[in-house]
Amino acid sequence: MGPAHHLRCLTVAAALLAAALVLSAAVPAARGQEETEHEEEFSYVVGDENGPEHWGHIKAEWANCSAGRMQSPIDLSHERVSLVRSLGYLTHSYRPAEASIVNRGHDIMVRFKGDAGSLVINGTAYYLKQMHWHSPTEHTVDGRRYDMELHLVHQTLENKTAVIGILYEIGGEDPFLQALEPSIHRIADRQDREEPVGVVDPRRARGRASVYYRYMGSLTTPPCTEGVIWTVVKRVRTVSKHQLELLREAVHDGMEKNARPAQDVNDRDISIFRPKPHKHY
Repeated sequence: MGPAHHLRCLTVAAALLAAALVLSAAVPAARGQEETEHEEEFSYVVGDENGPEHWGHIKAEWANCSAGRMQSPIDLSHERVSLVRSLGYLTHSYRPAEASIVNRGHDIMVRFKGDAGSLVINGTAYYLKQMHWHSPTEHTVDGRRYDMELHLVHQTLENKTAVIGILYEIGGEDPFLQALEPSIHRIADRQDREEPVGVVDPRRARGRASVYYRYMGSLTTPPCTEGVIWTVVKRVRTVSKHQLELLREAVHDGMEKNARPAQDVNDRDISIFRPKPHKHY
């Protein structure tokens, strides 16, 4: 074997070794990325490194979660609430629309594909886009936390947001959820799974109660965007223990309790609308 051939062999061997080193260095990185892909970016467990008290520091665009002064949820304390009859009845024109159900890992969501109607606030139409559940409730009333909260999320054409919150306690079955139970079973433990559910009527979720709280707040999950108009219906509805457990078991492990802790009110106004009592002659 001549010196040139020997040198060529050494060069090939060195190149192969370098390639092997690059490959071995890349594999753990790729594996690590794959593992983190399926981990939740945020947690509801107070004390976790990505728990609610740290959301604002996980990503720059989530800074509002810590720095914001108008965060949600809050405690709807009657000492702070003022009666504002001029708010008027909730004016919405919901209609049945095609929808799908999605397991987002941290919650179960019904996403409307068609036009499900709108809610009008101060002359502006907010279109119903989706609804999802939290358990226990995120909003509390005089410090009391109920068992479940449904959020109906609306947006304007300029992407301004208004949310209606409906509170539930354990009791009789919720007929709206009952109709969705087979679909929830199908997406249980399957993160990012989306299933068509046909036509869903949001009027069945909203109910007919007319007394509500109103305040300015934020989204209750990162990025905790502020400027959200919150309407929390005062009448507490019922959900069965079985239905609540179905929702909790369907989500990602560790997300069974997916309620953000109450945030500081910081001198915000909290209003309540109550119709005038009928006079009896």
